[in-house]
Parts: sequence; structure tokens; C-alpha cells
Amino acid sequence: MIQVSHLTKSFPGPRGPVVAVDDVTLRVEAGQFVALQGPSGCGKTTLLLAVGALLRPDSGTILLEGRNPYALGPDARALFRAAAVGFVFQQYHLVPYLNVIDNVLAPTIARPIAGARAKAAALLGRFGLEPRADHFPSQLSAGERQRVALARALLPDPRVLLADEPTGNLDRENATVILQAMTEFAAAGGAVLLATHDAQAAACSGCTLRMERGKLINMAAARSN
Repeated sequence: MIQVSHLTKSFPGPRGPVVAVDDVTLRVEAGQFVALQGPSGCGKTTLLLAVGALLRPDSGTILLEGRNPYALGPDARALFRAAAVGFVFQQYHLVPYLNVIDNVLAPTIARPIAGARAKAAALLGRFGLEPRADHFPSQLSAGERQRVALARALLPDPRVLLADEPTGNLDRENATVILQAMTEFAAAGGAVLLATHDAQAAACSGCTLRMERGKLINMAAARSN
């Protein structure tokens, strides 16, 4: 599902380029739930953005389901990303002037989704959000916002789920809901790549990658899915 080969990404700095991701190679197969751990600033978020076709690398290749999104033009890449990849971020990135169900339906702006409203309603039911369907993000708790963000990510039936510290602002009960949904996504044949500081989150994964100073340090099996 995800194949990264010798990926490097740097950013300009006052003393020259700052290398955020340094020659990273990894694979995440269908059915795998992989946790990426490491200190702040080690490159986890940059790697996720590059994998998700949101940040072009300096060198190396990324294949999602065998396709290189950076070989596509901007419009084709956006359509491919909208169909293939779901994103969940620590800060939710909900649209403040849309209510809950319209936030879940936001992926339909990029491409039509058959039965989208019924699917959105079913996802709200799955995550206990039916009473909040007409509420706005400012009226929700942190856990509810993250559940809305996850429902939005799942609406297009992506094959890849990328999550950047999705439980960082949550209590244990809400974190468990999010992690269980990701586990179920992998069990159904999807690929999950999760960046996290949370030991509970890492323990839910099938394997853990350690990242430091832009490099992958090791890969340790945590458990089989």
C-alpha cells in the first residue's frame, strides 16, 4: 500500500538547509497498522505529509498502491489523494463555519461520493455523534472534534489512513475509540501509518518505527494484527 524509497526532504534555514527527512525507506502493507515514534522535530509530520502527497520530497520515491502521486499533475494528484488517502491530525482541521455532518461531507467537494449523506450519517452513528450532527466545531469537545475528523477521513473509503498525533489532545476513553477504529481499518485491509508520542497508541499498532533526526532508527514488532 505504502512504499517509500530513500526519501529526503529539507527546508531552508538561517545556516543552510535543515534536513527533516533523511534517506528514509519503509513499507506499509495492506492490513498493517504501523506506529511512528520519536521526539518533536524528528521529521514524523514531514514524512506523513510527503507520504500523503501533500509535500513534494527533494529526492526519493513514494508509491501509494503502486502509483507515484508526484508523477501526476496538481489536479490529478488532488483527485488521487482524495480517493486513496484519509488524514487525521492532532488539531482536527475542521471547517469552523460548517456543522458536523457537513464537515464529514467535506471530501465530496473534491470528488462525488455515491450515497455520501447516508454514509456520513452512518459514520456519525458509529462514533456516537448523531446528536451533534447540526452542531459546529466550537460547540464540541476535543474528543468529539477528533471523532468528526476521523469520520471525515473515512467517508471516501480510502485505502491508506495517515494520522498525526490523533490522540494527543484526548482523554483515554476518546483515544480508545480512535485507536479501535484505526485497528478495524487495518483489519479490513487498509494501511495505517500513525505518528505518535502516545505509548497507548503505539501499543495498538502491529509494529513500531523509531525516528530520530530525520532517520529511521529501528523497526520492532509490537504484535500482529
